[in-house]
Amino acid sequence: MTSPTDRPYDVIVYGATSFVGQILCAYLRDRHGGGRDSASDISWAIAGRNPAKLDDIADDLGLGVDHLVANAHDPKALAEMVASTRVVISTVGPYALYGSELVDACVTAGTDYCDLTGEPHWMQQMIDAHHDRATRSGSRIVHACGFDSIPSDLGVAYTQRMANELLGEHCHQISMRVKAMKGSASGGTIASMLNIVEETKDNPDLRRVLTNPYALAPEGMRSGVRQHNVTVPMRDEASDRWVAPFVMASVNTRIVHRSHALRGRPWGDDFLYDEAMITGSGPLGAVKAGGLTGGLGAFMAASSVGPVRELLANKVLPKPGEGPSPEAQAAGFYDLRFYGTTPSGTTITTKVTGDQDPGYGSTAKMLGEAAAALLDADPADTPGGFWTPATALGIDLEQRLVEHAGLTFSIVD
Repeated sequence: MTSPTDRPYDVIVYGATSFVGQILCAYLRDRHGGGRDSASDISWAIAGRNPAKLDDIADDLGLGVDHLVANAHDPKALAEMVASTRVVISTVGPYALYGSELVDACVTAGTDYCDLTGEPHWMQQMIDAHHDRATRSGSRIVHACGFDSIPSDLGVAYTQRMANELLGEHCHQISMRVKAMKGSASGGTIASMLNIVEETKDNPDLRRVLTNPYALAPEGMRSGVRQHNVTVPMRDEASDRWVAPFVMASVNTRIVHRSHALRGRPWGDDFLYDEAMITGSGPLGAVKAGGLTGGLGAFMAASSVGPVRELLANKVLPKPGEGPSPEAQAAGFYDLRFYGTTPSGTTITTKVTGDQDPGYGSTAKMLGEAAAALLDADPADTPGGFWTPATALGIDLEQRLVEHAGLTFSIVD
């Protein structure tokens, strides 16, 4: 096995022809240079299963990078690809369908890996199957490096750091609330959601994973105090507003609890975390909360019916590879609030904001910065294994996001 320090590439973007992959490649070009020319500060390449599409993307973006061809279900091609790079970024989902063999290859080769998955059941499968091997090979695997779940994971870490610095104690409860957001779900995200419904409809074990907030914690730590989960419209004590369920909460909460568990649960075995969307303070806020809740429930109910799910996927919803225009991406944003309470009853409020569409422009930038942070992560501090963005990359990633990716982290007075 070639040592990662001797490999020709620092980063390979696998799935470069996907919608998010193209945005990511444009970001890496602007951030690090076009590839192997003298102006590049990292050596990177693009990869996928279709050589003609790779050529087209390189031409469209003006990339002078190498192209590698590998099918998601070709172990030999994947092994050759991951052995040539230090870090693989994967945008190929649904990951439960197309990601398992790539993770296996990275773990075998000692190659670092990050992705933008929001599929908790698949992440648990990968952790259980490969964590011990990753610790031996030195491969650092970091899932959920997009809108799910970097803002939540790093937002909680930032809130706890500020609470300790300013209040002298940690928060034993944090509630994240989406104050405002403009953007749309990607075709890939929707495909992943529909695949989760398909895989879990007849599998009670997978359904239990999706209902357990501690499902991604290390084995032996997959239980704890009952967590609050916003499933109905309600008047929220934390924000003093009406709130509705947040569709990404089922992913983000599990990443946050994994981060807490990997740290040894320093915020206490009774630490509580939940997420919801703010809809307003008055009667209109209550109506909006009811509408959002009803719409989400109707979508989940409809998608659980096979023929309806197929109709939604084929005729109604965006397909993988589809997404908004560059103008629409640039017009997107998000504003997340974190309401923390310490054991003594003192409160602190922080916020995390992003300057582009959360599912596309901002996600691509976060993914690019996560890969760059992985390149610089000291193996002594972050050895091989399955990590979260906050535990693997921490403050370094936070600073990179602020300096380069349009995110902010701040205290709300």
